[in-house]
Order: sequence, then structure tokens, then C-alpha cells
Amino acid sequence: MKKTLSAVLAANTLLFATAPATWAEMLDVEIDELTFGFIKLTDMAPLAVAYELGYFEDEGLYVTLEPQANWKVLLDRVIDGQLHGAHMLAGQPLAATIGYGTKAHIVTPFSMDLNGNGITVSNEVWDSMRAHIPSDENGLPVHPISASALAPVVEEYADEGRQFNMGMVFPVSTHNYELRYWLAAGGLNPGYYSRENTSGQIDADVLLSVTPPPQMPSTMEAGTIDGYCVGEPWNQQAVFKGIGVPVITDYQIWKNNPEKVFGLTYEFTQENPNTTLAITKALIRAAIWLDENDNANREEAVEILSRSEYVGADADVIAASMTGTFEFEKGDVREIPDFNVFFRYNATFPFYSDAIWYLTQMRRWGQISEAQPDSWYHEVAASVYLPETYLTAAQMLVDEGLADAADFPWESDGYKPATDEFIDGVAYDGHAPNAYIDSFEIGLKSE
Repeated sequence: MKKTLSAVLAANTLLFATAPATWAEMLDVEIDELTFGFIKLTDMAPLAVAYELGYFEDEGLYVTLEPQANWKVLLDRVIDGQLHGAHMLAGQPLAATIGYGTKAHIVTPFSMDLNGNGITVSNEVWDSMRAHIPSDENGLPVHPISASALAPVVEEYADEGRQFNMGMVFPVSTHNYELRYWLAAGGLNPGYYSRENTSGQIDADVLLSVTPPPQMPSTMEAGTIDGYCVGEPWNQQAVFKGIGVPVITDYQIWKNNPEKVFGLTYEFTQENPNTTLAITKALIRAAIWLDENDNANREEAVEILSRSEYVGADADVIAASMTGTFEFEKGDVREIPDFNVFFRYNATFPFYSDAIWYLTQMRRWGQISEAQPDSWYHEVAASVYLPETYLTAAQMLVDEGLADAADFPWESDGYKPATDEFIDGVAYDGHAPNAYIDSFEIGLKSE
């Protein structure tokens, strides 16, 4: 892992120069019958597409896809070998590898998508928030909506002796960190974790708790939670059921943020390197198909995902966010063409800087209980994210005529350029994690 990506690609160039007509002939996979897990969310799409369009079989892989009850069960089943790999929260491989929760070395050669989440509140909360949100010339709320509009509602609840509760899908989920980021950017403390108290609710203005994604709408409708952060189609489901209003998407919190990854145990990748490459190739092809020709295949993808064996939600609900639009209030449909991105903007490349962002949020909220030097963040990222494997798979696809070389970041050092495209305008540079942690008003500091 200490080699630079450029050095790895230089070595690969020599290998490719002597390659036969098709790389598929060389990939003698070590295991060809595989079972992969997923949660019923639209961002599992690359798995469904790779299966339905035969991309796994093209690589000599015979795959079974199994929906899982929740993220913990999914992770545990990958660790104990019941699943060979799975659609995972980006924070899961990182947390497991550093020993937060279950300890296991989990890695990823493939990032599954960008964006795809939203934050929804109940109708009661929305009615109270609306007075604090400016309107445009058409009388519609001005977006993006800051959590500062929620702060007076939370204060009202406190004055009445009521707790304000919100759901997120898992303690190390992107949803937890995005919800926390949005709340803190609006002046609300989402609470801290400690070694002794893993609730994440220490000093919290808003109490966050875990709710499985498909249960979010019904849990809010029952009054157990006042809002939630979840992936699609469960924000749009609240709109269709008339029980809540999505107030912001994660695209508006952090433009083109990384979302899910495909996770495998380190041991699996070491024992089955060709199989790992074959899996990565099939998933890259699926991601290309999902985004090609300006999302021309999305309607077909929606039909696939609506099937009971995948997401199992109405096609209209899935299409509401997956085909370039997003509905906030009933009838308030807005163009967000990049709400779901599967390949554009190097969405599938496992950038170290993406991993480091999640680690900084774990430190910010106390899941990493001790200060760590910048070097630690870089080392953890390099032990979990596998850009070399990704680029090797990509080069195979290019050689086979199944991908365009111009679509891959061959010269990357694994870090995206610094960006301030967050709702609060705070700049993030993956090369300097501790400086980033120290830049927030709310949250633990590097020391």
C-alpha cells in the first residue's frame, strides 16, 4: 500500500502490453459461486444491474443476492463468511477495521455511488419550521434549508418538556454523519459518543437513534421519531403517504458526497484476488450502464429495483428520486439530476480522501475517543480502500473494449481536490484531517 498509484499503473502497463486478446481468459477465478448481501435501498442498484444484465456471469461468477434485515446483521454475516461481500455503509469497513463496534479487517475496491440520501420531518414539525424558511417568488421554500429553521421547533419541544427525536440507520452510517453535519451547521448539537456511553446522545439538543431504513416512514407516522435521515426510496415514501416532508438532500449538504461501498473481508481479497477483480469489473460495468447516455437506462433500472427481491417499493416512488427529480412538499418537484450518481465524477473510485472524511466525523462526535496524528488517518484509509485493485479492473475493461480509458482517474494519488461545497462552506482537504476537525464550532477537536 506504500506504492503510489502511478507506480502501480506503470507496472500494470508492462503487464497489459503482453496481455492476450481478452483479459477474461486470464481471470481464473478462485471461487465462482458467491452470495452477496444488501439492504433494500435504491443505491444497491449496481448489484441488481450486474446480476440482471449478466455482468457477473460474463466474469464467470454465479451470484446470489440476499436482502438483509439490518446493517449489523449484514456486517456480521460478511465477517463470519455467510456472505462473501455486501453493499455497505461507507463507515462500516472503516469502523470495523479500527475496532469501533465489531473488530474485523474489511476492505473495499469499489465505491457504489454518490449522494442518494435525504432528511425528512413529520408534517407537524414541517408546519412549525415553515415560518422560519424564506419563500421564493412563487411562494415555495428557498432551498437548501438550514437546520437553523429547525432550532426554534426544538426549543419549543424543550420548553414543553418533550424530547426531539430523529432516526438514522446505524451509528457509523453516512446518514448519521450527514444528519449530524446538517444539525450542527444550523447550530444544533446532535450529541457525542464516549467509551462509556455509546448512545451518541451526550449533551444533545436532538436525540438520534437507529431505525432500519424501510421502517422509517411508519416509525415517524407512529410518533416515535419526529424526522429521519435515510436513503431512497424512504424519503419519497413519506411524501407519497402524506406523512412528512423531506427538507434537504445530502447533495445539498455536501455536493457529490460518497455514499455506499462494496465491502469484503481482507482475507477474502487475499485468498481470492482474481475473484475480487472479477467482482469489481462487473460492478464497474453496472455503474457505467446506470449513468450512460444521460441516465437513459434509469427507467429500466427503476423497474428492476421495484421488484420484491430488490427494493420492493412502487416504481413511481423509486422513480421520484432516481430519474433526475426530487419531490419535497407534495407537488414541489425540483430538478436534481445528480441526486443518484453511480459512475459520473469518478463515483466508483475508492478515494482515500472519502475514507478520511468519515474518520474525521467519527472523531468529531467521539466515536474515535483519542486524538490521532494525520498519518494515522492516511494509514487507516490506505488499509481499507483499494484503488489499485479498482484501477487494475478498470484497465481490464478498457482492454476488452467495455469501458473508456478517459473515464478513470489513472493519475490520482487517491485524494480529491479540496472542496468547500458543503452547506456551511467549511473547506475539506483530505490531506489535513486534524485541521479540518478543528475548523468546526460544534464538535470535539483534534486534541
